[in-house]
Amino acid sequence: MDVTVDQELAERRLAVIREHMDTEVTHQFDDTLATFDGHPLYEIVPTGQTFDGAEQVMGYYTMTRTAFPDQRHDNVRHHVAADAVIVEFDLLGTNLGELYGLPPTGKAFRVPVIAVFFFTGDRITRERVYFDTASLLIQIGRPELLTAPR
Repeated sequence: MDVTVDQELAERRLAVIREHMDTEVTHQFDDTLATFDGHPLYEIVPTGQTFDGAEQVMGYYTMTRTAFPDQRHDNVRHHVAADAVIVEFDLLGTNLGELYGLPPTGKAFRVPVIAVFFFTGDRITRERVYFDTASLLIQIGRPELLTAPR
């Protein structure tokens, strides 16, 4: 099936994603939340976690940026589809804060990630994230979290 993507809309969506990802790195989370259609929704596929609404998403940002305050993206590639943009990137960070009640290890990680940003118009409706949790936990020296109860 050949689906044509409107070039102007695709460019607006890419600009929104760049703003979304840049403001995550700079911890300007109110600006990150503003890239959504009014109701932010994150699905973290490998952990089975869903963060639904501004309060839960802000809690997710607080948790992840406490554990990895230098979290950032590298090698970002975009793939535009009719109703979504798929973004491939390397996620990097250092465990400098508490993670699930455990003290920081000071160890860094780099894992490949795929994030699917779903859209209505030029606003994000959902971000669905896929990555290898085991690689991240082993790299930061927390393999015991692989068998932790959910």
